Amino acid sequence: MPTAIAVTSADLVLPPPDGQTPNAAVLRPAGKEHTLEHTLAELQTLLDQHGYVVVLYPASLPDRTVHRLHTARALLESDRIALLRLDLPPLGLATLALQLRQLALCDFSPGVLASAARLLSHYIYAGALLGSVAKLDRVPVGLGSHAKSWVPGSQFAVLATPAPQLVKVSGGNAAVQGPALLQGPGFGTQLLIARSQLSSDWVTAQLAPAWRVQGVAEAPLPAESARWWATGKLVEFAAAIPDITMLYQLVSSVQREDCHWCGLELIGGRCGFCAAPLLPRDQRTRTHAVGRRELAEGGTRVLTPGPAQARRAIGP
Repeated sequence: MPTAIAVTSADLVLPPPDGQTPNAAVLRPAGKEHTLEHTLAELQTLLDQHGYVVVLYPASLPDRTVHRLHTARALLESDRIALLRLDLPPLGLATLALQLRQLALCDFSPGVLASAARLLSHYIYAGALLGSVAKLDRVPVGLGSHAKSWVPGSQFAVLATPAPQLVKVSGGNAAVQGPALLQGPGFGTQLLIARSQLSSDWVTAQLAPAWRVQGVAEAPLPAESARWWATGKLVEFAAAIPDITMLYQLVSSVQREDCHWCGLELIGGRCGFCAAPLLPRDQRTRTHAVGRRELAEGGTRVLTPGPAQARRAIGP
């Protein structure tokens, strides 16, 4: 079975583009009806069925649920669970989860798949059209924009990733043309839109043509979006690479290394499972076997068996 991709809300699971893409597992948030024992059972079931689990969760997730996930991972004593906190807005996170679900069917190892999440997040243009930026704190907002938020009918186009941008697109006499200023991707993308209490066709009528997207699709607005954007009046959007072949080539083009701590493959600067940073090039001769022996000689050693591999020490 492919590596399991898990999210923390059912509305972060986008419908697959074909009949082969696996579904995402949904880990329920911490609460009176969902105890630590339930979380442990969910993760253990996924480990038994898939061997490895990659959990994606937004930076806005309540601390209680985040602590529950990390506690469960520690109690299971498993280095086969990757907990990845991402600064993507909810719709962008759902898009990334779909991309990883598609890539899970390819020949990538679990370590490469987990570390590919950070790589692919840089190619997702996620933002929103907002009726107010007065309470927005996830993207830099100047005093002028805060003041203009109080003008009736004001709307702001905000891009959160890969680089923050904010432009005023309507309201008052000083409205500017957003598409000319909101810089988009220089590669082919598909645009996903989720609507809420804001009545506007700006995203489809102006932004989509300016970005030359290959197609536009709509999805329900994630429940976390209103908290992430600090307003319920929004139209959230995310532009991303839809072609699985291009995604595969993008991930395959990055050099792979072995994590010096847990031994899994990784791309980029940090292991997705144990969070250990990639060692400087002149220190990469230190093998995992050496690190495991040093750990055994120097302190407590916690081990967990993998589905088809030697036992490995858990990372920091």
